[in-house]
Amino acid sequence: MPRISVLDCPGCPPLRLLSFDVLGLVKVIEVHGEKGKPEVVQKWGHPDSKRSILATSLSAHSQNPRLAVGRKNGVVEILDPTNGTVCSTHEIGSTELSESANGPSPDNDHIVGLHMFGRNSSNKFLACTEKGNAIIRSFEMEHANSISLPLDSPHGWKICGSGSVSCCEVDGTEKYAAFGGKGIEMNTWDLEKGTKLWTAKAPPRNSMDLFTPTWVTAVTFLSKEDHRKIVIGTCQHEVRLYDIAAQRRPTLSFSFQEHPIKVVEEDLDGYTVYVGTGSGDVASFDMRTGKLLSSFKGKCSGSVRSIVRHPGLPLIASCGLDRYLRIWDIKTRQLLASVFLKQQLTSVVIDSNFTAAKPTIDTDTTDVNSDKIELEISKAADVERNELSAGSRRKSSKSDMKRHREKDRSNPKLEKKKSKINF
Repeated sequence: MPRISVLDCPGCPPLRLLSFDVLGLVKVIEVHGEKGKPEVVQKWGHPDSKRSILATSLSAHSQNPRLAVGRKNGVVEILDPTNGTVCSTHEIGSTELSESANGPSPDNDHIVGLHMFGRNSSNKFLACTEKGNAIIRSFEMEHANSISLPLDSPHGWKICGSGSVSCCEVDGTEKYAAFGGKGIEMNTWDLEKGTKLWTAKAPPRNSMDLFTPTWVTAVTFLSKEDHRKIVIGTCQHEVRLYDIAAQRRPTLSFSFQEHPIKVVEEDLDGYTVYVGTGSGDVASFDMRTGKLLSSFKGKCSGSVRSIVRHPGLPLIASCGLDRYLRIWDIKTRQLLASVFLKQQLTSVVIDSNFTAAKPTIDTDTTDVNSDKIELEISKAADVERNELSAGSRRKSSKSDMKRHREKDRSNPKLEKKKSKINF
């Protein structure tokens, strides 16, 4: 029999998370109470593998929050994250991308990167496809399920001529973006001008004079306010730090485990990153020295596909192909809570505007249910009385038995009879 270790989950503070899976479903998970457990409170959409969610982006404005969802069929939906209403729908088709990027785009050109612009409350999003087609589109917020027309002509460009893009990330100022993929070295672009700023240089040959093929699987900016330092993960289970102001080759590189790096997420301190692998390992590193800070307890049984850091609490949430959504404490590395969501998960986001509502008492129902409450209270009191009486009887019977034993010991005749019988 295999050894099974069970971890105690103490619970987590009030949270609201949105998970996305391979069947195109969006599930809302909420946690109430100081040490509550996550529960699925809403489910948006219908299961359809053709509408699998491949990329997501949340612009958490307190007045006008927006959620962008990129699906497998080439459709980008703008949702209201509070109730799941579809505000606008956009088709990122082959014809539009070929015209905007000046190149052909096949029908199987899936969306791999998505970013919802949140600065200045602009209704724009960036979409990047597997074949290297990037497009920025403006839209109107209309609560309708019909296809929405853009406000102006989309601005697009071609990232690469060969290879396939695997990851895309936009910095905090929303002026620069980083791209990478299979056969595509790390490169950054100016989103306002649509020009390439910097391209990484291929790593040198190893000790056996063999060239390692390029395959970038994850990318993030070390600090959202600084676009010069970029952290990537590779299929060769390497984590690299690039400083575009210093050199084209990585300033720091190290290996982690023996499986591809699937997720890289930055922390708020500006030097810590969280790494998720294809084998389910989650760890944090100090990118100033490359030192392993912590490995989070409770290993996942499937590939990690998404890690998100809470902006106000010392928590991270992760999900992956094992169908579990997990919430971790970054200080103690302890698993606070987990929930099974049935489908393979592709992404998770945290709603930072969520505040747990206090329980309210409905005055109309209290009068109606007062009799029932009194009956339940009386029944509970009767049960407690019966238990107390039974316990007192047991105690009295035990005390009587002790008294009889003491009398027998004090009587010498009975002791002699017992000794003869035993002999």
